[in-house]
Amino acid sequence: MSEIFFYHLTESKLDDTLPGLVEHSLQRGWRVVIQFATEERRNAIDALLWNWSDISFIAHGSNLDKLQEEQPVFLTTSTDNPNVSQVRFCVEGTQCHDPENYDRLVIMFDGHDIGQLARARQDWGFLKNKGHMLTCWQQMPNKRWKKRV
Repeated sequence: MSEIFFYHLTESKLDDTLPGLVEHSLQRGWRVVIQFATEERRNAIDALLWNWSDISFIAHGSNLDKLQEEQPVFLTTSTDNPNVSQVRFCVEGTQCHDPENYDRLVIMFDGHDIGQLARARQDWGFLKNKGHMLTCWQQMPNKRWKKRV
């Protein structure tokens, strides 16, 4: 069964947090797919990942690129998984309907956005009722993560 992690952002934005979590996944040898609600957000994170650090970048592609199956990180607005990722990030209210197809599902949501918070609560209940083991990480004022459940 998949590991399912909820990341409750309270002290920083997705743009500040997502690249580090993606990099940790890559260090484990996993491929990653990140699902966005809009093309605008996908495009913004696309630019961010190329420039997120002064000393490195995160190689990635999207449905706008060729060789999608070879991308270590794939950015999408749909439920596709062309690079056969082991980890799926659902951000900003997007949903994963097939968590069993991944080693890990990461649901990231902004705790200050009522819609994202409501979606995360709904997803938590749905996935828990399906028998999945869930973990919630909440961001603390020092921007570190604390396991809540």
